[in-house]
Amino acid sequence: MKREDKNAIVNSLAETLGEYSHFYLTDTAQLNAAKTSALRRECFKRDIRMIVVKNTLLKRALEQTGKNFDEIFVALKGSTSIMFSNIGNDPAKLIKEFRKKNDKPLLKGAYVEESVYIGDQMLDALVAIKSKDELLGDLVALLQSPMKNLVSALQSGQNTIHGVLETLSNKEN
Repeated sequence: MKREDKNAIVNSLAETLGEYSHFYLTDTAQLNAAKTSALRRECFKRDIRMIVVKNTLLKRALEQTGKNFDEIFVALKGSTSIMFSNIGNDPAKLIKEFRKKNDKPLLKGAYVEESVYIGDQMLDALVAIKSKDELLGDLVALLQSPMKNLVSALQSGQNTIHGVLETLSNKEN
């Protein structure tokens, strides 16, 4: 491969790293063509971009971004596929679901919510991470709960007072 081609790939990878907030490094080696196609289709459905990369080119692209990715460099061994996503836990959920029927992809490392996770044993922790939308939903539910209770109490009190007054007015007649 020519130097110009390598530089173009590194620049493209660095640009893609800038577009997405999170990425996962996986090992998809030994997946046959049908299983790889199925994995790519699932990635497409979930708006996850999957690319097979050379470790040296990915390392250069990571260094080119200007962020400190030194901790994730240990995962750059063997065959590497990178999954890009703007939702932190989507690739982890996809990997876990896909592995119910297959023994791969294996998680080599991930950069999620500005933290680095190394090793396949971190998959469950990554699945448990809540996305920004999930956290906002939880926050809204927590904020709504006291207001709903207050409105409910006021409405039930209103019905009780109305019932007492109605009973008293009927009693006098």
